[in-house]
Amino acid sequence: MKTRRALTPEETSESQRLKAIYEQRKAAAKAAGGSLTQADVADACGWSGQSAFSQYATGKVPLNVEALLKLSKTLGFDPNEVSPRLMRGITNPQSSADASGLQDIQAWDERTPLDSCEVEVPFLREVELAAGSGRFGIEVDDGSRLRFDKRDLRANGVQFDRAKCVTVRGNSMLPVLRDGATVGVNTGRTSITEITDGDLYAINHNGHLRVKQVFRQPGGIRLRSFNRDEHPDEDYSFKQMQEEGIAILGHVFWWAMYSR
Repeated sequence: MKTRRALTPEETSESQRLKAIYEQRKAAAKAAGGSLTQADVADACGWSGQSAFSQYATGKVPLNVEALLKLSKTLGFDPNEVSPRLMRGITNPQSSADASGLQDIQAWDERTPLDSCEVEVPFLREVELAAGSGRFGIEVDDGSRLRFDKRDLRANGVQFDRAKCVTVRGNSMLPVLRDGATVGVNTGRTSITEITDGDLYAINHNGHLRVKQVFRQPGGIRLRSFNRDEHPDEDYSFKQMQEEGIAILGHVFWWAMYSR
């Protein structure tokens, strides 16, 4: 039987509150002679197909900050109504003196000195091991860096030198992660025995970077995509993992992407 990571009680309550708000808006639209379908909501959020919204509303996928903010704008509710947890530490746009509700962005580049509370986190990238060989490996990118607050890394149990970033490619992790999304990876968590079923992990698959949900199986692991219609589960025994060069690079503790 295929299993999903069970949501925490708090995450379950969030999805229930989201569903209740949707049902209220749907009823109001019907009373006014209109309609509001799950596909309408997904469309307004820039997602393809009603399943994108349904996964959040039915608790199949836990809410994240980006999805919550999009849904709050589409359905017209205060995001704190659904998830005070996700909004913790995020400025309430209504309380901002700026009419736009946005704070100024502090621009920086490689010449901007690091604050004492910051750390630079490098990216991992795929590289061809020898010209024309068709073989790939993974190494640290000497150029690309992101800055993280040390307190955030500590809060997530990530040692500063173990934090790395990875760029997600393809559509296999929709609707949670789009092509081009960036994830933060704790390379200090690579042991199969410590895998939390259903959590996201960065994978080295014979020199190719992948980000998947991982589940422990008797004698091996299962890799799962969120977009399971196009990307079915992949089961690997420990022997197959060795033969195909599959290794856990680390646990995903953070992600971000542009809305487009």
